[in-house]
Amino acid sequence: MFQIDVVEQCKANDRKAQMQLYKQYCEGMFCVAMRYVQNSDDAEDVIQESFIKAFQRIHQFKGEVTFGAWLKRIVINKSIDFLKAKKKKLVELDENYLHISEDEDWTVEVDITINQVKSAIEELPEKYRYVVMMFLIEGYDHREISQVLKLTETTSRTRLLRGKGYLKELLKEKVYGTGS
Repeated sequence: MFQIDVVEQCKANDRKAQMQLYKQYCEGMFCVAMRYVQNSDDAEDVIQESFIKAFQRIHQFKGEVTFGAWLKRIVINKSIDFLKAKKKKLVELDENYLHISEDEDWTVEVDITINQVKSAIEELPEKYRYVVMMFLIEGYDHREISQVLKLTETTSRTRLLRGKGYLKELLKEKVYGTGS
């Protein structure tokens, strides 16, 4: 109830309520932005732009999801827009011709640490990295990923499957020192 009241106050342009939401979500959204832009100054810029956009469009927030989930989508979009602006283009490939079989097995060797997985994700080609991050870390489904990245759901599935394959190879290299 409290959060809904604060959001309603923000819709009425209440600056104290805006500051309250900012303080509540700033740190968590900074972590989300950092996963994408990987530079604290850039992440701060992304966060600032994200909150400005959120407050400008808060009337569009209908409460169908939590405010945090709604804001996270804005932060991810702003992060990706930021990277695109820095000439780190996402390459749109026509991967629709492939038949995708769902592979839900995300198990890795027991010796692999979370930090090794995070490091390996950072080494993925960009087009796979975003889909893997959004699926594994942010918990988005293919419909949501396709909307955010402006892909088809089939392309999202393909990139996730290929990204997972790359990820497993990178993790094998980290454990065994070889990809084979």
